[in-house]
Amino acid sequence: MTVPDPTVRIFPDRASLGIAAAADIAAEVRERLSHGGTARVVFAAAPSQQETLAALAGEPDIDWTRVTAFHMDDYLGLPEGAPQRFSTWLRTAFFDQVPLKDVHLMRTDGDAEARAAEYAALLAEAPIDVVCMGIGVNGHIAFNDPPVADFEDPLAVKVVELDDTCRQQQVDDGCFATFDDVPPTALTLTVPRLLDAGRLFCMVPGRAKAPAVRRALRDEISEACPATALRTHPARTIYLDQDSASELD
Repeated sequence: MTVPDPTVRIFPDRASLGIAAAADIAAEVRERLSHGGTARVVFAAAPSQQETLAALAGEPDIDWTRVTAFHMDDYLGLPEGAPQRFSTWLRTAFFDQVPLKDVHLMRTDGDAEARAAEYAALLAEAPIDVVCMGIGVNGHIAFNDPPVADFEDPLAVKVVELDDTCRQQQVDDGCFATFDDVPPTALTLTVPRLLDAGRLFCMVPGRAKAPAVRRALRDEISEACPATALRTHPARTIYLDQDSASELD
């Protein structure tokens, strides 16, 4: 395969991708903690992240009691504890599996703009060291779909409307039964807020992601494919399996 970026790593399958990504993330977190401080990490919630998070929870010699966790987006309009909420998914997949120092979950009750500002303030308390993320089938990062992505966004967290492709992905991923069940609005970290982190790890398995991967790595950098913005970050690694890398030939 012709891979245009040395920070792209390709693996035979999802399992080996997850193990390798988790090892790299763990090494970065250990390095951040080695000087006696803390680490602040933002996590994506999606089936594409399952293998990585499972492997990361089993990585040895990480003092999770000095790690603060955030997540990067969540739906508006779902009740507290709904299984489709990203906060619920991350608790099950990772947050409840390791003894984290703090877990900052997005509140989505009440005034959405106020909740966005509150979460932005939590993020701003100190630098974000690591972001663990994916890429959507429409090229979104977090819930920055092409219609709402802004590479110069003045906000750190904002309210967005999800485009139809993004909502359909949630059905195709098995998170919702029907398109109409997927909430039309959400809170998300913006593109500049994501790119302000010290280190980005982007895990993108599956054939459904192959067109988005090709666009992210080959297209002109623009909001038409928000994931192209990853190429502007000096410390990012993108992890693919054979399926998601299949259009890079």
